[in-house]
Amino acid sequence: MVIDDSNTIRRSAEIFLVKAGCEVVLAEDGFDALAKITDHQPDVIFVDIMMPRLDGYQACSLIKKNPKFKSTPVIMLSSKDGLFDRARGRMVGSDEYLTKPFTKDSLLEAVGKHVLNRGLA
Repeated sequence: MVIDDSNTIRRSAEIFLVKAGCEVVLAEDGFDALAKITDHQPDVIFVDIMMPRLDGYQACSLIKKNPKFKSTPVIMLSSKDGLFDRARGRMVGSDEYLTKPFTKDSLLEAVGKHVLNRGLA
């Protein structure tokens, strides 16, 4: 699942992931994601930090508080690369932090690390 309010970022991630053989669910913000997550049960979730209505930190926290998705890897996406931002991501339960613009390799590496190691892919 890719959660980002930027259509460009969502589409870029979708293209990279689909070409690698992944099934992708897109969400425009945290509320949209929470509505879709139960139906699709993603193996990994990429979430932008800066979004309207429900930001990435709040979305990650809500996902991780749900026992069904507690172990689902959540990877924060942000154009900010500060120590504070990374620490705040860890505090809400994120598993990794990717800086935007991400590359195809960094995106697929994150999927490989979190999904393949769990034996899901």
